[in-house]
Amino acid sequence: MPVTESKDCDLVLYTNPQSRGRIVRWMLEEIGAPYHQVLLDYGSSMKADDFLAINPMGKVPAITHQGEVVTECAAICAYLADAFPAAELAPPTGKRAAYYRWLFFAAGPLEAAVTDQARQVTVSPEQQRMVGYGSFERTLEVLAQAVSAGDYIAGDRFTAADVYVGAHVLWGMQFGSLPRRPEFEAYAARLSNRPALQKARSIDDQLAASS
Repeated sequence: MPVTESKDCDLVLYTNPQSRGRIVRWMLEEIGAPYHQVLLDYGSSMKADDFLAINPMGKVPAITHQGEVVTECAAICAYLADAFPAAELAPPTGKRAAYYRWLFFAAGPLEAAVTDQARQVTVSPEQQRMVGYGSFERTLEVLAQAVSAGDYIAGDRFTAADVYVGAHVLWGMQFGSLPRRPEFEAYAARLSNRPALQKARSIDDQLAASS
């Protein structure tokens, strides 16, 4: 198992099992490198000075790797894909257009649209020009087209973009923030059998149950 008890490990995940840290856990299991985990609580250790020195936002996940700090899930996924090239989770440098496009589509328009929808924020037709995602319905349609264009979001093989986009689709349908459209269900089915995802889920589920 990549999780190590050694605090001397140069790759550290700061997380909570009931957070977006699950996305990064999945990514870490995909790369297969040993990492140390630091579990934080909302409102206490997440807001403590030692963690705020790592992420002043006081939010998880965050990672440190060889003295470098990376926050924000999409950035962490992209960073780890580059830092551990043997895992082949990023396309070749000259073929990353779709990879970057959908990775940051999910980090920007999709997450904002889903968050606003959950908060019951109404965007009028006049406001759609100033809102990055335009409308929730249009964002869902674009996502559905993207995940059904091929087996994976950036081409014919699995990449870090599938970890991030896939997490949104999987957990969005699980918790009802995304509808169970056939395109989403088919994409989720292609990802659900990945051993790294299953292992990551098992780790976080056990941590959540014991907390």
